[in-house]
Amino acid sequence: MSDAATLRRMIEEARRVAVFTGAGISTESGIPDFRGTNGVWTKMQPILFQDFVASPEARRETWRRRFAGDDTMRAAQPNRGHRAVAMLVRQGKTRSVITQNIDGLHQASGIPEAQVIELHGNSTYAHCLDCTTRYEIGALRAVFEREGDVPACAACGGLVKTATISFGQSMPEEPMRRAQEETLAADLFIVLGSSLVVYPAAGFPEIAKRRGARLVIVNRQETPLDDLADLVIHDGIGDVMGGALGVN
Repeated sequence: MSDAATLRRMIEEARRVAVFTGAGISTESGIPDFRGTNGVWTKMQPILFQDFVASPEARRETWRRRFAGDDTMRAAQPNRGHRAVAMLVRQGKTRSVITQNIDGLHQASGIPEAQVIELHGNSTYAHCLDCTTRYEIGALRAVFEREGDVPACAACGGLVKTATISFGQSMPEEPMRRAQEETLAADLFIVLGSSLVVYPAAGFPEIAKRRGARLVIVNRQETPLDDLADLVIHDGIGDVMGGALGVN
């Protein structure tokens, strides 16, 4: 039996499927990952949250990097893997998708915003760190290109930052709580495109397995949890998930 057929059978047998996605599902849409051979962090070091808050220079560099990748982000479209995950949600097999990604492609694939649990936030918009007023990236980019900086929040004077979780920034409590609930409720936990090295997020597959769920990992490279999984597939997510669910 092929890997796709085995996965299809496991999904059919499952009562509730938790889907956990990482950068690997979006690289197939043209969005570069962070830790891969040619990942973003092989070219530049991440800017810590503490430095963003303390240093105007760090804030400007953070925004320069974000706007430099804006055209790539806006051009990216959901791929076969995203569409397969969206099908699981429509079928009711999956209640909510847990994702480490910040690109909004799950929402673009048709999954309602309320059913996407973003552990690391979202880079498609920004907000004030103090009052949470929302700002659109396009408007901020226009100001940055004109003035060389992003202004303080118009509502309260606080710092404006993309709505992502940076290194050194506390993980968001509500998404973590929801992800825990989805993990504990699942009898099949599918990892798609995560290196499973970033904790606490990478702990969810381990929790699911300890609670008796089957664990499937689909990732081009090996992960630290491969030996724990019931099925490991080192192949493209679009081909695997699309083949398992009949999604083109």
